[in-house]
Amino acid sequence: MESDVTDSFLKIGLINVMEPINILAILAGTMIGMFVGAMPGLSATMAIALLLPLTFQFEPATGLAMLASLYLSAMYGGSIAAILLRTPGTPAAAATVIDGYPMAQAGHAGKALGYSLTASLIGGVISSIVLLTVAPLLGKLVLNFGPIEIFAIAVLGITIIGSLSQGSAVLGLLSGALGLLIAMIGMDPTTGTPRYTFGNLNLFSGVEFTVALIGLFSIPQAIRLMIGGNADQAGRISNVRDRMLPTARQFIEMLPNSIRSAVIGVFTGLIPGTGGDTASWFAYNEAKRFSRNKAAFGTGHAPGIVAPEAANNAVVGGALIPTISLGIPGSSATAVLMGGLMVHGILPGPTLMTEYGDVTYTLLWAVLFANIALFVVGMLFTRACVSVTKIPNRVVGPVIVVLSIIGAYAINNSVFEIWLMLGFGLLGFVLDQCKIPTPPLVIGLILGPVLDTSLEQSLLIGRGDYMIFLQSPISAVLLGIAFLSVLQATPLPGLIAGLFRRMRGSVEAGNDNG
Repeated sequence: MESDVTDSFLKIGLINVMEPINILAILAGTMIGMFVGAMPGLSATMAIALLLPLTFQFEPATGLAMLASLYLSAMYGGSIAAILLRTPGTPAAAATVIDGYPMAQAGHAGKALGYSLTASLIGGVISSIVLLTVAPLLGKLVLNFGPIEIFAIAVLGITIIGSLSQGSAVLGLLSGALGLLIAMIGMDPTTGTPRYTFGNLNLFSGVEFTVALIGLFSIPQAIRLMIGGNADQAGRISNVRDRMLPTARQFIEMLPNSIRSAVIGVFTGLIPGTGGDTASWFAYNEAKRFSRNKAAFGTGHAPGIVAPEAANNAVVGGALIPTISLGIPGSSATAVLMGGLMVHGILPGPTLMTEYGDVTYTLLWAVLFANIALFVVGMLFTRACVSVTKIPNRVVGPVIVVLSIIGAYAINNSVFEIWLMLGFGLLGFVLDQCKIPTPPLVIGLILGPVLDTSLEQSLLIGRGDYMIFLQSPISAVLLGIAFLSVLQATPLPGLIAGLFRRMRGSVEAGNDNG
């Protein structure tokens, strides 16, 4: 019976994604993502946050298809700046610089971009197939989850992403906790009591999630661009004249490396908190390890371009698997995509694939179609994207601020939300300066309402007894994993071990003196 329901949703999703409006949305998202990714310093996450208000006028499936295609194509777009300017357009393209820029300097910029585009297609298609097969299986697994298990999943999502964030794990967990506190602003869902509103009626409905996203991801980036000015543009590759599409022989030669790197990307994406940059470097190192000509890496060697590009596009599908099936965002970009669901009144969580199966499966198919659209659009418009890399940073920064203000105002036609967005922008900039990661805060904002509602429902079921969370085997296991992830990431075990070593050393010294 469950298999029939899944097959039905798969067919509905395929039919939906092939509607002309959805195909146009995928093409539009692909083109926008390529141009944004090609601009040095901009990220797919920022672009998705800026475009969220524009999706209000679309059906949920159409808006999400557009955002997913933007996310995917921005990954490839990042390689354009990496290859031509030696400046990664996105963090995930950092590894592509090593061999992409030397190949472009040798007069083969088109060839380098062609390798990047083809590898992105292979990695994206493989991850899409995995997404279409694995996500429904996990969706079936969580069909019987109740409030107790959902609470445990939300806790696990917060702790894993907080503990796996770059830099200090404590700061990551602190950022996640801050996100949870902000998510508590508004009316209590059970009692209807205002919380942390300070008597401001604008906050009674809570913090508008899209406003927070635009501020956190767009304003800090705009400030950095305006403060930093223009990057050193010496050695810029200003045009692409040679052939882009690899020959049949080149395609066959790159296939094993592409498949291996795609598998690395999918598995890396499955781990919440990791991203395309981690997968890219991992795939690059593996490509070098398996290569017979290790010395050629760093000199414009094709496998050095293929590996990171196949991996960072494969991360998209991998990161969407926990996002879709468990309601745990696999990355900051997928967290913003979950924000797109919330914008359209769809609450992320384990019931996403059942209650909103038509929208969810349309999104799954859209990722596959977006990979094909990326290859077609990439072949047609990559040369045009070269002009985007010439826009000065001090021009891009103010444009981002203006778009952010327009987007924040357009959500509810509220001037208050413009100031709220700017406040979150200032908060995001301060967090960046303090080296406190922003993605855990976003995860806290997303999972906060889920955590709040499921906690109150669980305590009602258990009549106020917190032991209810340990009586469910699934909940107990998930909470145990969450506890271990925090314990492993924090310096507490090291401190305890150091204390025992000192105590043992003191005892041994005392024995020797005795």
